[in-house]
Amino acid sequence: MSYINSEVKPFNATAYHNGAFVDVSEANLKGKWSVVFFYPADFTFVCPTELGDLADNYAEFQKLNVEIYGVSTDTHFTHKAWHDTSDTIGKIQYPLIGDPTGTITRNFGVMIEEAGLADRGTFVIDPEGKIQIVEINAGGIGRDAQELLRKVKAAQYVAAHPGEVCPAKWKEGEATLAPSLDLVGKI
Repeated sequence: MSYINSEVKPFNATAYHNGAFVDVSEANLKGKWSVVFFYPADFTFVCPTELGDLADNYAEFQKLNVEIYGVSTDTHFTHKAWHDTSDTIGKIQYPLIGDPTGTITRNFGVMIEEAGLADRGTFVIDPEGKIQIVEINAGGIGRDAQELLRKVKAAQYVAAHPGEVCPAKWKEGEATLAPSLDLVGKI
């Protein structure tokens, strides 16, 4: 089953965000663009490099009216402890959602059942709560916030410009394509 254009399934969770525990649900993913960024576990190796990279680029996502949600099967208490003890994680300003039951992780199809951990899954969700981008990496392969930012910009462009598509390596301001019979075999 493809997740593209599917609606985010209901969930309720607690996140650690800006020094407080806050409730988060699928309703938070509606009304603006969102990135739901699954990672295996707190206090690990590749995960903090990814989350720190997102933190370093967070202002750019915010300029695009995009909220980021980090999710692991750790608890919100563990997220707070990690935030309080790691310089890299301490700079995070986006919510870190605890998913100890695995409900959200299973909803997005990224649960590694035998380990009780999440795959490295990235989901970009439009303001209607529909998934527009899915990326899943193997555990040893970290993701790049700049590439994610480029993809978000492309998704926002396509949503705002029906009839246009963004080619490979498209960057904001570059030419797009208008699919038509005239383009078939000419690219």
